[in-house]
Amino acid sequence: MSSTGTGHGVALTFDDGPGPATGQVLDLLSRYGVRATFCVTGKNAAAHPELIRRIRAEGHRLCDHSVNHPLPFDRLPRPRMVDEIVDAKAMILKAGGSGTRVPWFRAPGGAFTDENRSVAAHHGLRPLGWSVDPRDWSRPGADAILARIQHDLRPGGVVLLHDGGGDRTQTVAALARLLPWLANNGYQPAFPAT
Repeated sequence: MSSTGTGHGVALTFDDGPGPATGQVLDLLSRYGVRATFCVTGKNAAAHPELIRRIRAEGHRLCDHSVNHPLPFDRLPRPRMVDEIVDAKAMILKAGGSGTRVPWFRAPGGAFTDENRSVAAHHGLRPLGWSVDPRDWSRPGADAILARIQHDLRPGGVVLLHDGGGDRTQTVAALARLLPWLANNGYQPAFPAT
């Protein structure tokens, strides 16, 4: 659920977009030749289909992160939870156009349950968790975001970052320093294990 497999692979994932910072994130990833997974909400995918198409065109992967990112996700009534998962996938597929694939589901807040895992699996989605959370959403500063990742990252790790859901200036600044650090320390960005 939260490993890239063997070796020094590490998966970078970005949540809650696409949003205002997504283009900057994509520019940085392109500069360093890195592929990532974008866990997008259905409402943002529908609002920014051009970014969903760019994510796909540049070789990145997509993940269903619900329609509206409701919290706490694990306490939603079953019909709403099903709609959040199923409708988001449909919205992402529509935004991405022909050939779009959405292999994963990430529960908002990481609130996985047997029930939402089962619904996701029934719709062809595997759960995608994480092993490194620098809490960039709380905007602790680019230095803190980078330091937390450097401290917690191990080969096979899955890093949780955000390109949507608010001001992501600090995340973009940290990513600009993280990408060369990964290369200099033998990490090879990869997609999460399937």
